[in-house]
Amino acid sequence: MSQRIRVVVALTALAAACGAGSGPPPAREFSGKQALEYVEKQVAFGPRVPGQPGHEAMARWLDSMSRARADSVTLQRWWHHTASGDSIAMTNVLAQFNPKATQRVLYLAHWDTRPHADQDDKDKNSPIPGADDGGSGVAILLGVADALKKAPPDVGVDLLFVDGEDYGTFGPPRVDVLIGADYYAQHPVVTTRPLFAVLWDMVGHKNLQIPIEQNSQVAAPDVVEKVWGTAESMGYGHIFVRTPTGGITDDHIPLIDAGMRAVDIIDISNYPYWHTLQDTPDKESAQSLEAVGNVAVAVIRRALK
Repeated sequence: MSQRIRVVVALTALAAACGAGSGPPPAREFSGKQALEYVEKQVAFGPRVPGQPGHEAMARWLDSMSRARADSVTLQRWWHHTASGDSIAMTNVLAQFNPKATQRVLYLAHWDTRPHADQDDKDKNSPIPGADDGGSGVAILLGVADALKKAPPDVGVDLLFVDGEDYGTFGPPRVDVLIGADYYAQHPVVTTRPLFAVLWDMVGHKNLQIPIEQNSQVAAPDVVEKVWGTAESMGYGHIFVRTPTGGITDDHIPLIDAGMRAVDIIDISNYPYWHTLQDTPDKESAQSLEAVGNVAVAVIRRALK
């Protein structure tokens, strides 16, 4: 992903927790320790770059992990033709819970990794390990799947692992990036529009502080409030901070363009290892993953409230 506008707007006195609801805080159902192990497993595959062995191994693992947890799994496979004339094999994995429900929530994360470390000071050509950028979002979705398998949701839930987010150039114009999200927006497996969609990306590192991304606030302010209000009700207001930041080019953009109410949960500003070879599991925090994962599960439990 790339920040379209890196300017951080001054702190604002937004009203807190008006969307969080009243009553006791939601239960904490997510294991940060398990999520960190999911990050380590992904990085152990090697670079998850389309066309490389780690990408193929990761696709098989995601398919297996999803089928062991979800009620239904759909693989979207296609060939993406790049601007340079190459063809690369792509795979989206959609894991569904409560598939017959007509009211649904869509969560997504990208599972591929960037083929070159363009922000690295020493080596800009090698592929990144992608512990936080890719690995953390996938770990959140898998941990959510663990929780939903133990206690099925009242609402329908679609967990979408998208491919090809980080392959090309973010621009503008963007070229050969957000490939899987673009494809799903044009070829949705679930044709009814979700109540809302949430993208989880770069959410596992230490010193995590997630600001309110500009495109999200414009497209779905009530969803932003649901997420941040839920976080505050669970004691995570120091992580989900009410600091507005500029727009980010990320996988929520194709969904917004397709008419979905989508928001991006991401922290680039506090992660100096973005798009570098230092994006490794030792930078990740079980505590950060657990906080974000608990909010992710709680938002699903509150989806119809």
